[in-house]
This record gives sequence, structure tokens and C-alpha cells, in this order.
Amino acid sequence: MPFLRILRRLATRVLIGAVGLALILVYLIPRVPPEDIPWTPLDLDAPIGLATAGKLATTEGAGCRALLDRADIAYRALPDTRRAQCGFDDGILWTAGGRRLIRYAPTPPPLACPLAAGLVLWEREVVEPAAQRRLGAHVVAIEHFGSYACRRMYGRATGDWSEHARARALDVSGFRLSDGRRITVAWDWTRPGRASAFLHDVRDGGCRLFATVLSPDYNAAHHDHLHLDEAKRGIAWHACR
Repeated sequence: MPFLRILRRLATRVLIGAVGLALILVYLIPRVPPEDIPWTPLDLDAPIGLATAGKLATTEGAGCRALLDRADIAYRALPDTRRAQCGFDDGILWTAGGRRLIRYAPTPPPLACPLAAGLVLWEREVVEPAAQRRLGAHVVAIEHFGSYACRRMYGRATGDWSEHARARALDVSGFRLSDGRRITVAWDWTRPGRASAFLHDVRDGGCRLFATVLSPDYNAAHHDHLHLDEAKRGIAWHACR
């Protein structure tokens, strides 16, 4: 019957198409870097890939700390501080040693492990290359306004809780360089020159890693810092401004 012949032809074409697609995938996937494939494990020694941000957004707990261990990142696990809407149960604090060379000033901030993992990549793959490219120097310290703070967004009495309330956010205010220079968001963001270009580079590079990156381009509340966070919003929803 004509109808059955049409169905057989359609089924044959679908089968041929499926086999062709399978062959293409078998040929291409081994050639795609692991950091671009969503289902491969996150590796903090690998470059930033298309799937890196999504992997960071879904890593936590002991698995996250294992990533730091494998990358030879020196840290101290912090005790559980959860209470109501605030606190964390996977906090770490940078310690001396390991492969990280950049310190945090005035002191190392408490960080939820997913944010710490993102910062490891940001320092190595974004901050340091941008400093060498734009400023001809190394970054020796990252200045910040803090990470953990039990508060709502913008310090309001009502509304959504800030990612700072879970140590999943860090406010970066500036950078100290190996040649003694100091680059700050408040002073250098809008001033033409290499320092401003560097700050925009580290903001843009952070957008490839963190769930949220907010800069002075976002609003006046961020005129003097870059807000970096690993909010739990799923792997597809990111904010970068």
C-alpha cells in the first residue's frame, strides 16, 4: 500500500539520519575539549571552557573541596555556621602554600567552596594574564570589601537575602601589582588608560565563570567594587553587567 511504503521510506531516512548523527558525534566529541562538554568533570587545572561556569554552579560540598585538593590549593575548611537564612556549611579560608600566589587584602575572606573554586580559575586564567597584557606586571594581592555578611541585598530590612549571607559572594575593590602600583575600581574604572582596560578585562573574564558579576556599569552601589558571586540559579541563568 502507498501509505506503508511512505512509512517505510520515512523510517529508513530517520534511521540513516540517526546513524549519520551518531557517526558525527563519535568523530567530533573526542576532539572537543573536556572543559566545553557539560557532562565531563570540572578540572581546576584546565582552561575556562564553554561548560565551566555551569559546572561551577553545580559543584559543592566534599566534591568541591576535592577539586581544590587535586589542584594543590592550600586552604582550611571552616566549621558549619548555618543559622536561619545565613551561614555556610562548605566554607574555606585560603592558607599559605600550594599553587596560589595571589594573596587577599586586608585578610583572606571566608568563602563558600564553589566561589573559591571560581576564584582559583579567575586568578589564573583571567586576572594574571590581563595584568601582564595590559600593565606589564604581576598581581600580588586582590583587595576586597569582604565576603560573608548576614544581610539582605543592599542592606535592606526586607527583600531577598544577599549571596554574601551564604559566603557565596566577594566584593573586589582593587589590585596590587608587583611593581608597587595599586589599581582600584573606584579610581580607575572610568579613567582612560591601561588600568581601566585591565579592570574591564577582569570583569568580562569573570562573566565566563561566576553566576553574577556586577561592576560600576550596573549601578551607583557598585561604583567602587566588582561583585562576584556563585548564586544557585541553575546553569543557564547568569548576570553580567
